[in-house]
Order: sequence, then structure tokens, then C-alpha cells
Amino acid sequence: MSPRITTPFDSRSTADEVSAGVDLTGKRTIVTGGASGIGIATTTTLARRGATITIAVRNVDVGRDVAQRIAAETGNDKIDVRELELTEPDSVRRFIRNWNEPLHLLINNAGVMAIQDRSLAQTWETQFATNHLGHFALATGLHDSLASANGARVVSVSSSAHLFSPVVFDDINFNFRPYDPRLAYGQSKTAVILFGVGARLRWAHDGITVNTLNPGAIATPLQRHVGGTLATPEDQQKTAEQGAATTLLLATSPLLDGISGRYFNDNQEAEVTDHRPEDLTIFSTKVANYALDEDNADRLWQISQSAVD
Repeated sequence: MSPRITTPFDSRSTADEVSAGVDLTGKRTIVTGGASGIGIATTTTLARRGATITIAVRNVDVGRDVAQRIAAETGNDKIDVRELELTEPDSVRRFIRNWNEPLHLLINNAGVMAIQDRSLAQTWETQFATNHLGHFALATGLHDSLASANGARVVSVSSSAHLFSPVVFDDINFNFRPYDPRLAYGQSKTAVILFGVGARLRWAHDGITVNTLNPGAIATPLQRHVGGTLATPEDQQKTAEQGAATTLLLATSPLLDGISGRYFNDNQEAEVTDHRPEDLTIFSTKVANYALDEDNADRLWQISQSAVD
């Protein structure tokens, strides 16, 4: 097994701190959900580093307002906004079709959390469709653009809530189980981690790395269905800039050159666990063994490929 990666940074480090000294001038970047929550902090730091950024969002008007504010704050006006609805295959295909240049950095940041009633996006449970399938379709559809960048990175935002549930392959859509929003969210975030493992097995020869992270507890619109961050102890809550730090570490740090298929928390690679912590209101820094299992990753990749073809 490869050594666990550690860095000089911690849970209080910010996106600006972990990316200090990095020059992204000329690097093409896509940030899904880059106009809300930690997506704004992520996009702002990327702009400070000189990246050419595309914010991919459902609401283009909101995205443009955010892009203008970031440009004014950072002095980088190389920010455009394109429509992307991750639960609509035609929207994802249209986005991919309109992308015709090398892609150096794809940040799969958008997501939904703990939707209270079972609903379907197309034929898939909505959290699984949004958090995993939409990003899977986007990343695989942009594979050639990533490969042509010679060293592209894909960074996906997962959650410590993946410890609530593995991917239940025989009942992903809760057709047989009573719907539980926490389990559905956890399953979708496990799928996000497994995508990184599957991509490592398939894309290493293309020079594409894919890593995943838990941003921590940050007060953003994502928590609107679960009462915000009130359940998390105050000393474990983060600002948006701290929440975006691990994303920027994986996206920019030379410490991650050539590293793929791993899961990070608080700017460190997570230790693997074979059981769920008793209290998940305290954000766990560990990763479930089932989320890094190569057989699970292969099975999920096949299911996902069939779903988006």
C-alpha cells in the first residue's frame, strides 16, 4: 500500500493558504456549482491564482452576478458562466458538446443534501443522480479534453456522511427499502469516492488524476434540509474559505502530483476505517473501506456508464 499523504496544513487552513505561490495562468478550469457556498470560495481563489474559469450552474443569471463580483475582487476577468443541470442528461451532453479545448482542472463541487422525500431525476434517486451520475457523465464526457491537457486533475467533493451508507447496488433507488434521506445522501457521496478509484484504474495512462475530499461543516444553502450546521460542535465548524481549502490543495498542490483515487479530509489523506463512528454529528476524518474498494468501484462504473450512455 502506498504511504498515506500528509501536508503542513490543517482544518483551519484556507484555500488561499494552501495554494499560495501557485500560478494557474493559462489553465482552463470548470467549477460546478461555483456560484454558491464553498463553490464561491473555490472560484475566488482559483481566480486569484490566474486561472481561466468556467462556472457551471443551473441559474446563469446568479452565476453571472457572482462572476462579476469575483472579477472585481480579484482583478481576473477570465471567468465565464455556462448552464449545467446535472440531473438532465441533455444539459450535460450540451455542455460537453460545447467544450472544445483542453481542460486542466475539473472541480465537481455542486451537490444536493438530504432531500426529505424520495424523488427521481430521470430514473434515478435524485441525490445519487445529482451528486454522482451527473458528475460521472460530465467527467467521462470531457475525458478527451482532460487527457489533452497533459496532467489534468479532477477534484470531487464528497462528505464524511459517506460513512452512513455504502452504495447498495441492489437497491440504489430505494425501491425496496424505506426512503431515508441520510442513507441516500451517504450512498451518493460514497459513489463520488468510488468514481475516483475507478478513474484511477482507467485514466492513469492518460495523465489524469482524480481525488476526492470532505470539506467539513460549513454553513451554506446545502444544509437547508437538515437545520444547518447546528448539530456540529462549534469548534468543528468552518468558514467557506476553510471548507474550500482541501479542494484547492487537491487542485493545485505539487504534493499531489501523480496522486489519484484517494480521499482527503482537513488537508490530509484520510485513514481507512472498517466501521462507522458512533457519533457522526462530529465530523469523522476517516474513510470507509467500502468507499475505496476496487471491486465496488468497477461495479459502480459499469452501472454508471450504462445509465449515462
